[in-house]
Amino acid sequence: MEFDPSRLKYDANGLIPAIAQEAEAGEVLMMAWMNAEAVSRTLETGRVTYWSRSRQAFWIKGETSGHVQDLVEMRIDCDSDCLLLLIRQTGPACHTNRRSCFYRAVREGVEIEIMAPMAASE
Repeated sequence: MEFDPSRLKYDANGLIPAIAQEAEAGEVLMMAWMNAEAVSRTLETGRVTYWSRSRQAFWIKGETSGHVQDLVEMRIDCDSDCLLLLIRQTGPACHTNRRSCFYRAVREGVEIEIMAPMAASE
């Protein structure tokens, strides 16, 4: 059966959360939003495309930064209301220049940074 993005369960704004995970290492890199068109574009091109809620526009990851996300596989959760994108990440995934957007942790009730920004050559 051919996949139809309209069968996914989107929220009231027509969006679905998408978690980007490094395909090889399994590291969770970021979470962003997609609409049906972003899902279709991602599947057609192999380049991950999100929907920017702040800009109300499509956002191809790495288009301006060069920190590209190439899709390896798209997975759909059991309720069809969340996506897991297995990707190959070039450079940092986070706009803070860190490998992952999840660079803070709460340990013993204290929030700490557990990941430094990447060096320019990484």
